[in-house]
Amino acid sequence: MSPRLDSRVIVITGGFGALGRAVAARLVAAGARVALLDRAPVAQAGLPDVALALGGVELGEEAGCQAAYAQVVGALGAVHGVVNVAGGFTWETVEGGTLASWDRMYETNVRTAVVSCRAALPYLLANGGSIVNVGAAAAQKAGTGMGAYAASKAGVARLTEALAEELKDRGVTVNAVLPSIIDTPANRADMPGSDFTRWVAPDKLAAVIAFLLSDEASALTGACIPVNGRV
Repeated sequence: MSPRLDSRVIVITGGFGALGRAVAARLVAAGARVALLDRAPVAQAGLPDVALALGGVELGEEAGCQAAYAQVVGALGAVHGVVNVAGGFTWETVEGGTLASWDRMYETNVRTAVVSCRAALPYLLANGGSIVNVGAAAAQKAGTGMGAYAASKAGVARLTEALAEELKDRGVTVNAVLPSIIDTPANRADMPGSDFTRWVAPDKLAAVIAFLLSDEASALTGACIPVNGRV
């Protein structure tokens, strides 16, 4: 039986992308009221049936992110959970790449998660709740061309562990999922010769995230959980 999230308000950052939409659909099916935050315009999203969708949110900027969370609470009354999906990817070697890519990966993957967590904390501490960060399997072992991306996702993992310790006696759990290759249209376009059946289906990753947001996972915090498919 799938875990229930009845009446809980869950915020998903980067919610307009393929994974964000899959997570939203899974959480709505579990009874949650879902708010999506994204820097993209709402009109381009093609979204599932969520309670609120806010576009044009600069997730790496504290004032804008805090204002977005305040808008969620104003509309839906609370925040009980956060899923930090927002992020990006780059492939380049250390020798042939640029320092700008390292800065961009930090800004896109680590800073957005930190800013979102900080903005959510007053509401989560008031109600109790959960944070789930989307890291990557590359955080554990990086290959050629994965340095900047893997380093940033390792930062997400360390953020998860540190914040979990900080909050473990305050009613808020913090965990991360570490997927390998997610089966998205963008990844299929980038790797057309691959066996897509070996990758992680977005709805399967969403199921793990839904569990981590549920009461069934209340004893779990500070975990970085590999979700590898058959990669």
